[in-house]
Amino acid sequence: MSEFSAPDGTLASITGPGDLKRLTPEQLTLLAAEIRDFLVAKVSRTGGHLGPNLGVVETTLAIHRVFDSPRDRVLFDTGHQAYVHKIVTGRQDGFDLLRQRGGLSGYPSRAESEHDLVENSHASTALSYADGLSKAFALRGEDRHTVAVVGDGALTGGMCWEALNNIASAKNRLVIVVNDNGRSYAPTIGGLADHLSTLRLNPGYEKVLDLVKDALGSTPVVGKPVYEVLHAVKRGIKDAVSPQPMFEDLGIKYLGPVDGHDVQAMESALRRAKGFNAPVIVHAVTRKGYGYRPAEQDEADCLHSPGAFDAETGKLSAPAKLKWTSVFADELVAIADERPDVVGITAAMAEPTGIAALAKKYPERAYDVGIAEQHAVTSAAGLAMGGLHPVVAVYATFLNRAFDQVLLDVAMHELPVTFVLDRAGITGPDGPSHYGIWDMSIFGVVPGLRIAAPRDEATLREELREAVAVDDGPTLVRFPTGAVPAALPAVRRVGQVDVLREDERKDVLLVAVGSFAGLGLEVADRLAEQGFGVTVADPRWVRPVPIELTGMAGRHRLVVTLEDGMRAGGVGDAVASALRDAGIEVPLRDFGVPAGFHPHGSRPEILTALGLTAQDVARDVTEWVSKLADQPELEHKA
Repeated sequence: MSEFSAPDGTLASITGPGDLKRLTPEQLTLLAAEIRDFLVAKVSRTGGHLGPNLGVVETTLAIHRVFDSPRDRVLFDTGHQAYVHKIVTGRQDGFDLLRQRGGLSGYPSRAESEHDLVENSHASTALSYADGLSKAFALRGEDRHTVAVVGDGALTGGMCWEALNNIASAKNRLVIVVNDNGRSYAPTIGGLADHLSTLRLNPGYEKVLDLVKDALGSTPVVGKPVYEVLHAVKRGIKDAVSPQPMFEDLGIKYLGPVDGHDVQAMESALRRAKGFNAPVIVHAVTRKGYGYRPAEQDEADCLHSPGAFDAETGKLSAPAKLKWTSVFADELVAIADERPDVVGITAAMAEPTGIAALAKKYPERAYDVGIAEQHAVTSAAGLAMGGLHPVVAVYATFLNRAFDQVLLDVAMHELPVTFVLDRAGITGPDGPSHYGIWDMSIFGVVPGLRIAAPRDEATLREELREAVAVDDGPTLVRFPTGAVPAALPAVRRVGQVDVLREDERKDVLLVAVGSFAGLGLEVADRLAEQGFGVTVADPRWVRPVPIELTGMAGRHRLVVTLEDGMRAGGVGDAVASALRDAGIEVPLRDFGVPAGFHPHGSRPEILTALGLTAQDVARDVTEWVSKLADQPELEHKA
């Protein structure tokens, strides 16, 4: 696999979509190979979504040869399959800084290009955007098309089907390309996946049949039954397969399945769809990781989103470290060993959230519901009503989509459901749509919901066990992405609050939440150098605010909260409210993430930009507590 810093060959001549239209079939084949070389070389250095983009090269080229972006609007669902789109719309030079601060976003970005319109990378939304766009173009009398590229996994989300119902009734110029690789993050499962697999088996597409046959071998959930259908078709049982009804019953024309790695076949289908001037679905069968052997052979996720790796072998460059997700996965299995009522649920992310470990040992007790967070939560409510204790594991940003279900379907019924939020806080390279900074603010208003924020491996294991032990309401455990920090043992525990540092003087109570415990200790060291006495407390359970924490606050001059979440409605606000309710009039200052959609970059870079470093926090706290110096020190109470 060649590595280079600038494109050459045919790729070097592509500065915009219009350049693609003059290429011969032979040049397109060469260009596709060059793009794959380019992707592997660049992503191997920066990390990013490799597998999805290797699988959509020819499909993207065909779309841009048939349609005229940006006049015709091209949307991607999810946006992690838009790297090839970026390459052919003039952003090749930016890939050296892909997903790095000041560089290209890993998702479509309106700030980067007029060819990008939607940058929210949550799945199952593009068809709703496309429905509105196509209606707007029709109402304004504009001769424009809307193209939505939808991964097959996204079709497991309910919004897609709500949108399809409206798209069919509107009859506007809208082409939906279903990029069907049998996988979203992992192999797509469920009844819809079975049906899509059946759709792949149109007897008129022998080349596609061979492609599907290869893919089915690594899809154990649906592979065997679909492979049997394949043989039924080849024996001439023509009515065993019916490609059109699922979509055409909605009133949407269907074309396919088409080999998504054949530019000419895709172009032909897209041109027919474009000329129909009404909604059309083009069903493209592709292979995730296509053309790069290490990705094709990666059974877990086809190198879906690796960190930096060796381009020749596909092996990750960074040494393995203990990850938060791994600790959760290990402890969940240990709990499941002891409690047969504990089950796991995830939304198309069994490997990334750790539920795969439970599924491996107890397959009948782990449920992957597809990209359907709302359903996951209410299904969990049903499981709890049935006498089980569900553990719903999702990324923190994705649970935002199911607030109503958490509030009214789980909490109002006081059901014992545990939510485990991976990637809580500032996550870095994936950017603002993936930051898990809203959960403590949003879910902090849910009555009866207890929220825990572990600081290290030991407290994650402990707090997860405490969470699943609760049987009279929901619990939530949140932790960040990446490696688990070194152990931060408590000097003592007061009720449920861990005291991590305690000086004789009681100038400042630093309430350090979860992953910010280490930051709190660094700040305390700096304050101690200025002669101030500091207590660092980890509340462990941040909602409701522990009564012991308010008691501690009353014995200090100043309370400072540190949290890896939104300041508005966050832990700082909750502590301030608890102090008011208790009649404790100690001043409070809060540090957290300010409101806004903050750009992508590494976690340290973003925290530095937000002033959430030990130096910045200590400077501000020193200034605040110095203003209280004329007040007598409060008497210490044991």
